Amino acid sequence: MGLASALSTALTGLTAAETTIDVVGNNLANSNTVGFKASEANFATQFLQTRSLGSAPTENNGGTNPRQTGLGTMVADITPNFNQGTIQISTNPTDVAVQGDGFFIVEGGQGEKLYTRNGIFKLNAQNEVVTMMGNRVMGYGIDDQFRIQATNLVPLEIPLGQKQVAQSTENVVLEGTLSPNGDLATTAEIIETGVLGDAKYSQPAAGASTAQSAVPDVTGTSGTGAATGGGLNANGVYQYRVVFGDGTVGSITDTEGTPSSTISPPALGAADDTMNLTGIPVDPNGSYSTRRIYRTLDGGSTFYFVGEINDNVTTTFQDTVSDAAAGANPTLNTDTLTGNYSYYITFANAAGGPGNGTESRPSPLIGPRNINGQRIQLQDLPVDASGQWSVRRIYRNLATDENTFYYVGEINDATTAGLSYTDRASDTSISSNATINMDGPPIDVNTLLTELLLRDDQVYNNVFSIPPGENGTLTFTPRKGGRLLTAKDFTITPTSTVGNMIDFMEEVMGIQKSPGPDPLNPVPPDGVTGSNPGGRVTDGKIRFVSNNGVDNALDIGLSGMQLATSATTDNVNMPFGSVQTAVGESAVTDFLAYDSLGDPLSVRLTAVLESRDSTSMTYRWFANSGDNSPSTGVDITVGTGLITFDGEGNFTSSTENRVTIERRGVPAESPLVFALDFSQISGLATDQSELAVSYQDGSEPGTLTSFIVGEDGKISGVFSNGATRDLGQIRLARFANPNGLEQKGENLFSEGVNSGLPTEGNPGSQGIGTIIAGAVELSNTDIGSNLIDLILASTMYRGNTRVITTAQQMLDELLSLRR
Repeated sequence: MGLASALSTALTGLTAAETTIDVVGNNLANSNTVGFKASEANFATQFLQTRSLGSAPTENNGGTNPRQTGLGTMVADITPNFNQGTIQISTNPTDVAVQGDGFFIVEGGQGEKLYTRNGIFKLNAQNEVVTMMGNRVMGYGIDDQFRIQATNLVPLEIPLGQKQVAQSTENVVLEGTLSPNGDLATTAEIIETGVLGDAKYSQPAAGASTAQSAVPDVTGTSGTGAATGGGLNANGVYQYRVVFGDGTVGSITDTEGTPSSTISPPALGAADDTMNLTGIPVDPNGSYSTRRIYRTLDGGSTFYFVGEINDNVTTTFQDTVSDAAAGANPTLNTDTLTGNYSYYITFANAAGGPGNGTESRPSPLIGPRNINGQRIQLQDLPVDASGQWSVRRIYRNLATDENTFYYVGEINDATTAGLSYTDRASDTSISSNATINMDGPPIDVNTLLTELLLRDDQVYNNVFSIPPGENGTLTFTPRKGGRLLTAKDFTITPTSTVGNMIDFMEEVMGIQKSPGPDPLNPVPPDGVTGSNPGGRVTDGKIRFVSNNGVDNALDIGLSGMQLATSATTDNVNMPFGSVQTAVGESAVTDFLAYDSLGDPLSVRLTAVLESRDSTSMTYRWFANSGDNSPSTGVDITVGTGLITFDGEGNFTSSTENRVTIERRGVPAESPLVFALDFSQISGLATDQSELAVSYQDGSEPGTLTSFIVGEDGKISGVFSNGATRDLGQIRLARFANPNGLEQKGENLFSEGVNSGLPTEGNPGSQGIGTIIAGAVELSNTDIGSNLIDLILASTMYRGNTRVITTAQQMLDELLSLRR
């Protein structure tokens, strides 16, 4: 029995030695395996054969010890050594090493969780992070806004070359020098058009003509006294003159042709009190409605009105008017014209001469007519067919001034056709009268754009000539401070008014209107006229008052307004001229900001010297962006505020330092709001103020080009535009007893019955180690120690074989006894 047990005991030793060699061999085989953890075989005695339990000491015996014979050894456990391996730098950015306790979490072939210390990772065809054997590395993913979703573990992805991102601008830093020297910006540029007319008011048509007025031929006219109870003086000597006329004698509508020569009838008899005239001439042209008779007083030389014939047939007239009555009547106007004369006719809706009621644009020029000592008859006066007018007014130049036209008279009838008017007014009599308004009724903000007129000498052109039934597109490209602004379009419909266009132009030109976004620091008016910035209609002119300062000066060039219709595209003939030049120290800079889609937005920032005193100075900044997209309109103003410097030129404060750009109509985040940092600007005295943007943190769209893994396991993507975004979070797991993990091969472990549950966390938290990117953890196999273990194991093996050999020899001797 003893020899048999010796054999079995030696056999356990052989088995233990073999196990040790297996473990050591595996350690040595994996001495270059990244993340490998060496194991150690530990032994325990197996069974014991107790021959005697021994005895306790007595009075006569000191006691005996137990007598036990061991029955061999067994492998108690094979323990992995989870001590930290050496960290070695790698050239692969996807390689990651764990420094300290913890395991990477990967996905097994059946979707189960497995664990590894091998951090040699790579990207597969789906941009997923996987192990060398294709196991997906697990962690927290991101949403479409690159926010880490700390909920469920998912395979980590690094979509190089595919993922794109844009950085919206949040901060803009400015630098430069804003000098306290120079003029204060208290004067605005003011531009305006010429006087514009309104085509809704009709104008007298062409067709009138001039002629020398007919002179009554009195060669056949004679007079005879009679006693009929009249009022003339007996034996009186009277003279007469005949004149063709229209209207009421002595009224504003009175008009007469050239008077006839003097008619000198014989003196009345002693009993006569009446003068009967015969052979009174008729108007050969039939253009006058009456024939007026003028007479002197007895023996006098001044002619007084004594009566008229209201037809063009009667050739006789009976004069019974006493001298007293005649002397109270109007006298004969004997003025005649000598010179070269032209005329204009206007319509009006109220009598009483210029200044009463509304007056139309003048007719086309009538004439000229050269005359010497005669009167001029205007024939076929134009007729109002619109129903807007009740009066026709006549204007004429002077013989000495052919370019200025003075009011002559009017006819209180605008609708009767065929009327004529005879001009008998001397130059002296009209030279103090009102002059003609060639532009006609001025526009106001309610004037339709399709009825907007601009006069070119005597021609009235539609500013916006649009075919009937169509709309036109006005493209407006103004300048500010000599720099072009962004072109904007305005649709002109049949109902578009001057006010609508002014509002549009104000917004395109980026005029910051008072009070602005900060009522405590309102946008100042023009210091000369007191006018607030903006557009308005003044005396029929469209006027724009810019914001103060040279670099805010507005200008509209000849090609600044273009009208497109189905027929053509032409420049709009509505020139603006400067009526006040801007004054004020200023500086301007242009820069790009970016919205959430990465679209570049042009921004112009202008600063003007608003005020200064003995301790400080203040500049006002204005921001415009042609890419501003408000919900209504095209306003490019995106901010204004103040910048204050102390007496040493140091920046001290700013107000309303945020720019707000609306992004309506596009899918970008709206509004884009970013802060202006003025702290780097100096207020020292220089010859010229300068302004520039030194930094802004927005960017255009960029493609993911690289990534960085931090010690906390966060994967940060670096894009071609310089932006960085989170791509994921590596999660690690640790176990209370990592020796209890079950090895699955391929450097993988699974949860074991004695490992405890995994504690998941980010690297560096909850006792979990950190991560080193671009490095790997080498095998922790101690080759020297393992070689010694191998020698010991082989010696152990040889020793146990000797036991077996000895036992065999003893058995052989025992069997030889029977011989």
